[in-house]
Amino acid sequence: MLRSIRIPGRCSRQCRNSREQGEEHMEGTPLLEAKGLKKVFEGPNGRMTAVDGVHFQINTGECYGLIGESGSGKSTVAHMIAGLLDATEGEIAFDSKRLPGKACREGFRLRRQMQMIFQNPLSSFSPKMTLLYSICEGLRYRFSLSRHDMEQRAYEMMDMVGLKREYARRYCGELSGGECQRAAIARAVISRPKLLICDESTSALDVSVQAQIMGLLARLKKELGLSYLFISHDIALVGSISDKLAVMKDGRIVEEGAPERVIWNPGHPYTSSLVKSANL
Repeated sequence: MLRSIRIPGRCSRQCRNSREQGEEHMEGTPLLEAKGLKKVFEGPNGRMTAVDGVHFQINTGECYGLIGESGSGKSTVAHMIAGLLDATEGEIAFDSKRLPGKACREGFRLRRQMQMIFQNPLSSFSPKMTLLYSICEGLRYRFSLSRHDMEQRAYEMMDMVGLKREYARRYCGELSGGECQRAAIARAVISRPKLLICDESTSALDVSVQAQIMGLLARLKKELGLSYLFISHDIALVGSISDKLAVMKDGRIVEEGAPERVIWNPGHPYTSSLVKSANL
């Protein structure tokens, strides 16, 4: 049996329990499937291939970790799935339906069941909106709810993510980094999406706050039945919560498997270098 991943100050028992609970749901049709994804950018110096033939799938209740250094193409993959970029080649299927490009109405409807959490939560909030109003944004254009009902659900989400209700009338610029990220998570999950895309969503936080946010994400995964695409350059951090781990280099996935196997018995030299640099 392979050793459990141990990450001092990061990987809580809650993360590991959530991963084990998720294994019960990883059968049947994938929630998300990427087939041959390719993205080529045109620039003044010619063509640049950011993603080159990426295949993977995420099952219901699963956390799929995608790791790699800056420029490896992992965020470009996330942006194609979220509809922020169109793929040059390849297909994306979500909930057994093909996802069209970002300009298509059907693609927009399907992608309502996805939410994204970014690296810098403060930049994703309007400085003119209170925290309560911002969290309600996740409901405003999807459900026919009264203002009172929306605010009640927002308060419930604040309770769930560990934000004091007295913060409701504050602005995100008045919160700490960890509090602001909790608010971003509340806004993302209030509409009960099926897939949450976390793009370097803890990398701007210090280690102790990272551990708290990872524990929160693990708990929400279990309580709300969420699936995650978790993107980071930190192999130890992602390995602590993921059910499956993939390593990207130069636009391609060079290794994929169970986190314990990928980290403790890597099959690619690049993976070995990531593990070594993480001092595991």
